[in-house]
Formats: sequence, C-alpha cells, structure tokens
Amino acid sequence: MVKLPFKYEEFKSIYSRVPRLCIDLAITSPGGILLAKRNLSSWKGQWYMPGGTVYYKETLEQAAKRVAKDELNVEIEVDRELGHIEYLSEEKERGFGWSISIVLQCHIIEGLPQTTEQGSDPRFFNLLPTPVIEEQKGFLIRNKELFKLSA
Repeated sequence: MVKLPFKYEEFKSIYSRVPRLCIDLAITSPGGILLAKRNLSSWKGQWYMPGGTVYYKETLEQAAKRVAKDELNVEIEVDRELGHIEYLSEEKERGFGWSISIVLQCHIIEGLPQTTEQGSDPRFFNLLPTPVIEEQKGFLIRNKELFKLSA
C-alpha cells in the first residue's frame, strides 16, 4: 500500500484552495507510450499515464522515480520535461480542486511494468486505446510524433 503524506480531509482542505502540483510519466519505448487502466475511483477504467503529487521537499525527478516504483514497480530514468497538463475536469470528477501536472519523458531502466492498486494492464501503445483521460489524450495527440503514435 502506498503511504500518503496526509489524510483525505487535509488533502481536500488544501487542494480546495490551490491547484495540486503533480508529475505525469510519459514512459516511452520503441513500442510507443506506456499507459495503464486506472483502478482508483476518479477516472476508473480509463487509460492513463501514471502520475501523482509532488511531495514537500521532493524534486520532480524524485517524484517521478517514486511514482514509477509505486504505480508500476519499475525503475526509470527521466529524459526531459515535455510540458504541462491542467486537469480542469478533475474538479467535476472529484468535486473540488484540480491538478497541474508536469509531463516528464522517461524510460525504464529496470523491471517490467506490473499491475498495482492504482492501475492495471500496463502496456505500450502506438495507437491510443479508449477511453483515455481527456486532458492526457489531448496532450498525447498534440505531441504524437514524440510518442510514435498513429492518430
């Protein structure tokens, strides 16, 4: 089980007032972009790029490595920053607040992606499956050449 930095009530109190800073992992390989099927209540059953909150005193790279281990059980190396995604639909999905996520292009250096409590069926895609979280889908389509995606 993933250890969270605070309880849900604290999370809601904080992120009802300010956006949450997150990272998203654009893990690439010759097989395309890695996506998993979301198991958590928000966006349940949709394909997504693994990601999560950047914790206090944690660098983006440290957050990326922690998320890769927690959500996929793999070790990654960060290659570069690709941009950001604003999850404005998150407020409707969850009932409060939204996240701003820095997208980091990465590659796996150790391990094979595994199903965890957060996501299942992780695999690489050259053609986007459906459904994909809307904001991520837009980002991936706008940057399809980076991910070897067919539109």
